[in-house]
Amino acid sequence: MSTVSGDSRRTSSKAPDPFSFRSAINFIGRYNTIIIGLLIFIAASAFSDTFLTPRNQANVLRQTAPIAISSMGMLLVILTGGIDLSVGSVSALGCVLTADFIANHNLPIPVAILLTVSAGCLLGAISGYLTSVHRMPPFVVTLGMMTIARGLALIISEGHPIYVGDKGAVLTDFGQNNLWGIPNQVLLALAVFLVTVFILKLTAFGRLVQAIGSNQEAVRLSGIRVGWYVFAVYVISGGLSALAGMVEAARSGVGSPVVGIGMELDVIAAVVIGGASLMGGRGTAMNTIIGVLVLGIISNFMNLQNVPGYHQNVVKGVIILLAVLLQTGFRGRAAAR
Repeated sequence: MSTVSGDSRRTSSKAPDPFSFRSAINFIGRYNTIIIGLLIFIAASAFSDTFLTPRNQANVLRQTAPIAISSMGMLLVILTGGIDLSVGSVSALGCVLTADFIANHNLPIPVAILLTVSAGCLLGAISGYLTSVHRMPPFVVTLGMMTIARGLALIISEGHPIYVGDKGAVLTDFGQNNLWGIPNQVLLALAVFLVTVFILKLTAFGRLVQAIGSNQEAVRLSGIRVGWYVFAVYVISGGLSALAGMVEAARSGVGSPVVGIGMELDVIAAVVIGGASLMGGRGTAMNTIIGVLVLGIISNFMNLQNVPGYHQNVVKGVIILLAVLLQTGFRGRAAAR
C-alpha cells in the first residue's frame, strides 16, 4: 500500500503546469512564423525613421505582390511534396508576353492577360505531366522548364525590353494606381490569397492535396487519382507565375525578359519561412503570406539602410536559414518533450 501511495505522490508531483517551459516551446513552435514576422517588423521600425511611413509601406506591398501571387501556387506544389523551380522564368515569360500581345499584336488587354495566363498554365501542364505520369523528379523537370521559359522570353523579346506604351495605358494605370489607398496589384494578390485559403480549407481538392503530401500511397490505395492532383497543382503554379509576370509588366510598363531572376528562391523561401514542410503535407496560405512579408520587409529595410546589393543577398540568406532553423528547432523540441 505504501508503494502505491508513493507512486501516487510521484505522479501528482509531475502534473502538467500550464505555464511550463514545454507549454512555452509548444506556443512558440505553433506561432513561430507570426513571432518571426513581428520581431523583424519591430526591428525595422526601431532602426528606420521612414519604414513606417504610408508611402514606404505601400511600396513594400507593391514590390511583394508578384511574389505573393506566385507563392500561392508554390504552396500547393510543396504541399504535394513537389517543387517548382520554373516560377521566376515563367514570370519573365508572362511579363514579356503581356507586353508583346499589347504592343506588337494590338490585342485587347483582357485577351492579352488571358493568353498570358494560359501560356503559363501550358508550361505548368508540361511539368505536371512529366512529374505525375512519367514520375520524373520535380526538381529536374522544373529546372529544365526554368531554362525553357527563360529562353522563350529572350526569343520573343529578342533580348530587349518591350515597352507597352499608350496601347497599354489601362494596364499601366492598373499597375501604378490605388483603390481605397491600397495598390491595385496588392488587391489582386489578396484575391489570389483568399481563393487559395478557400481551396485549402473548404474544398475536397485542397484537403486531398495536403493528404497526398502527408501520405501519397495511402491516398492512392483509397482510390484517389493522385496523378491528376499533382498535375493540377503544377498547372496552377504556372498560371499564377505568369499572372505575377503580368503584374510586373503593369507596374513598370515594360515587358522585360530578365524579370524574375532568382524569384524562385524568394518564393520557395517565403513558403518555407511560413512553416511549410518541403516533404509535403504541412503549410498554410496565411503563414506563406507572412513569409512573403518577412522577405519584403528585410529587403526594404536593407535598402533604407543603404546596404549594398551583394551584401543584401548574404544577409537575406542568413536570416532565412535562422528562421527555418528556429522553426525546425522548436518543432523538434516540442515533439521530443
